[in-house]
Amino acid sequence: MEDGALYDRIREYDDEDALEKLFHLYYKTLCSYTVQFTKSMPEAEDIVQNIFVKLWANRETLNRADSIKAYLYRSAYNAYIDKSREDRKKEMLMETLKYEALSEQLEEDVFLQQQRIEKVRDLVETLPGRCKEILLLSKQKGYKNKEIAEHLNISIKTVESQIRIAFQKIRAGFKKNSFLVF
Repeated sequence: MEDGALYDRIREYDDEDALEKLFHLYYKTLCSYTVQFTKSMPEAEDIVQNIFVKLWANRETLNRADSIKAYLYRSAYNAYIDKSREDRKKEMLMETLKYEALSEQLEEDVFLQQQRIEKVRDLVETLPGRCKEILLLSKQKGYKNKEIAEHLNISIKTVESQIRIAFQKIRAGFKKNSFLVF
C-alpha cells in the first residue's frame, strides 16, 4: 500500500494497522537520518518513536497537502532542534545551580575561616605570657626555635615545650567548639 493511502487511513479512519505499516516503512530510515544530528542511536530512536506517537495523537488535524514522508522527516528534524534547545536550557540551569551552590559554599567557608581566625586569636590571648610570646615569635614573626631561644635567653627545649603547650591549649579550645575544628 502506498504511503499516501496509509496517511489517509490514519487521518480519516483512525486505522492503527496503517500507522503500524507506516512505522515499519519509515522507522529505520528516520532513525538513520536523525542519528546524523543526535550522534546517539538511542536518542534518535526516542525521537522517531515520539514522532509516530505525535502523528497518531494529531491525526485529525493533519494537512493532506503535505506528503507523509516530508512530514516525518521535517518532524524528526524539528524534534531534534526542540530537544537540543531543551538540553541547552537544562545545561544552563545546572551550571547556574552549580555556580550558586559553589558561591554559597565559598561564603560559608570564608565565614568559618574568619570564625576560626577569631577563635585562634582569642585562644592565643588566653595563653600564659611566656608561652604566648614564644608562639608569636615563632608563628607571627617566623623565628626559628634556635633564634627564639637566643632572643629570650632560654633553651631550645623550653621553646619546643612552650610551643607544644600552646598548640595543645589551642586544640583543646577548638574541641569545645566542634564546628570550628580544622
